[in-house]
Amino acid sequence: MTFIKKILVTLLAISFSLFSGCSEQPANHAKGVYMLMDTSGTYTQELKQAQKVINFILSNLNPGDTFAVARVDTGSFSEKDIVAKVTFEDRPSMANQQKRVFREKIDTFIKGVKGSRYTDISGGVLQAIEFLTEANAGNNLILIFSDLKEDLPEGYTRDIPLQLNKMSVVALNVTKLRSDNIDPREYMDRLSDWENRVQSGGGNWKVINDLERLESIMQF
Repeated sequence: MTFIKKILVTLLAISFSLFSGCSEQPANHAKGVYMLMDTSGTYTQELKQAQKVINFILSNLNPGDTFAVARVDTGSFSEKDIVAKVTFEDRPSMANQQKRVFREKIDTFIKGVKGSRYTDISGGVLQAIEFLTEANAGNNLILIFSDLKEDLPEGYTRDIPLQLNKMSVVALNVTKLRSDNIDPREYMDRLSDWENRVQSGGGNWKVINDLERLESIMQF
């Protein structure tokens, strides 16, 4: 190979290396959080605790992060069930204002909430997946504030695989029902069934019932 050819080959190699380096996309560290609040029956009495969780999450989210809170009711696969949603601005003053508005929307909702007859948790999770996928954050978390007892109206179909794609799902405040005290296997089966659905859909599963230990929910 001639001297000139050697120089050309070297230059081409350097150019290719520089081009490849420039084409690499920066890592997406933004977080997306979607929280589902069960509003069926007597579980509405637990929503004051849900407010504490929401305030904790708000205090731990940063500019560029996305947060949405939705209700779980009779038919939850709907954007109409989203109570509040936001993507935080870069300016701290603007982000703090967004958080105040978010809290006000949640406070207003909880003060006037009416219990629903049925509990469509699966529909809510499907809506959460759709929302977070569109938000395009690098790390995604779905919180389910519920006793996990699903009760669907006649004719509703929710036997649908969950395409979670490495999303984390955390069940919060999974209270025990009266029937669980009679037969604890009912409670354990609910937890096991949801764990299997989440993991078979490619997601990560966790249960946190002690709301004094919320720090771990943001480690995703």
